[in-house]
Amino acid sequence: QLQASGGGLVQAGGSLRLSCAASGRAGGIKSRAWYRQAPGKQREWVARITAGGSTDYADSVKGRFTISRIIANNTLYLRMHNLKPEDTAVYYCAYFGPWGTDWGQGTLVTVSS
Repeated sequence: QLQASGGGLVQAGGSLRLSCAASGRAGGIKSRAWYRQAPGKQREWVARITAGGSTDYADSVKGRFTISRIIANNTLYLRMHNLKPEDTAVYYCAYFGPWGTDWGQGTLVTVSS
């Protein structure tokens, strides 16, 4: 199970750090990722980190967001800087493995202008 946290209300230009704590699965994870879903829009991919540590970002967040993970405690992070109103969304973490995909419950990020 995945538990996302760290969302909240922040002014434009501010920063937040999201966390995703995992329980149950410790090995076999191929990659971890963050997605987001803004009101009235489809869920979109934000960032990904592979088992080897390679990272990739959506163009809309590149240079502002950083994805990382601590394997020892099976936790995923997303550091978000210079937040914009268009970053407002529910953020979901996801772990991908041979079993398929585990999704967190989401944490709301609201960026005010």
